[in-house]
Amino acid sequence: MSLAAIADRRERARRAADGLAAPAGAQGPGPLAGGLVEALDLVIARRAAGVLPGERRAAGLGAGTELAQLRPYQVGDDVRRLDAAASARTGVPHVCDHVPERTLTTWILLDLSASMAFGTAERLKSDVAAGVVEVVARLAARRGGRVALLTYGAPVQRLLPPRGGRRALVAVGLVLREGVAADGHAPDADALAAALGRIGRLARGPGLVVVVSDFRAPEGGSVTEAPAWTRALAALAARHDVVAAEVLDPREGELPAAGHLVLADPETGERVEADSGSAELRRRFASAELARRDTLRAALRRARVRHLEVTTGGDWLRALGQGLR
Repeated sequence: MSLAAIADRRERARRAADGLAAPAGAQGPGPLAGGLVEALDLVIARRAAGVLPGERRAAGLGAGTELAQLRPYQVGDDVRRLDAAASARTGVPHVCDHVPERTLTTWILLDLSASMAFGTAERLKSDVAAGVVEVVARLAARRGGRVALLTYGAPVQRLLPPRGGRRALVAVGLVLREGVAADGHAPDADALAAALGRIGRLARGPGLVVVVSDFRAPEGGSVTEAPAWTRALAALAARHDVVAAEVLDPREGELPAAGHLVLADPETGERVEADSGSAELRRRFASAELARRDTLRAALRRARVRHLEVTTGGDWLRALGQGLR
């Protein structure tokens, strides 16, 4: 057996031990059009990466380009900071203190619950989610910004602390290749709220938070009640710029007339038999999903976060760009 095969077997064993699995039919996010990614560069940079020197101000004094104050020279000051004009005008040596420049950190919260392995169009929801994470991470780290990643919905939660450069992108890519929660794992009802709260505690300064999820209610959740995580999201949005990237599949909103179906919940394993040939059943299915989506939109609107939708059946990269404008 080759070394590559041995490494692949060990990797699959580790994923299984962590309750993760590569979804059947996964094919990745597809090609990333260079032109669209470039067009998103300034959008993401304006929100997260501090594209130009001096755009973001940090606390205290530093070596930026914006003047903070002129003050008399003190023993120990760097002589390179002496201001010749002020020193000549006052007859006393003066030094310049500048406002330090900083870049913001982008926090990505990724849903790895079993429902993300669903997909009936061009790709799975997990494929689209991986593409969104890859693009956001690439652009946020492109101009000196830092990227952090936190996952939820799987038995093991991954946390990549803020870092920049190529190391950050490699680490994010490794997490994306691990897959999602295996069938039969139902996340806690407060998993999203707990993850949002954790980011709120870890993210010290204002930054960009991108939540990538299908926002499906846990088993027993009502389609008309505000989700339990709404308060945690609103608290996060009070300090950060928050974007909710909702991943959708066409079949989640419309049941096809395909006759007798046996449906299984990937998180609980519960099976349901339904006659999709019934027009009344299809109407009720569509109505329930419409009510759920109306509730979700209202919750995100109240939390004051930017809501964008990406789907498995369309050009998710273009939708991402339109949603971030």
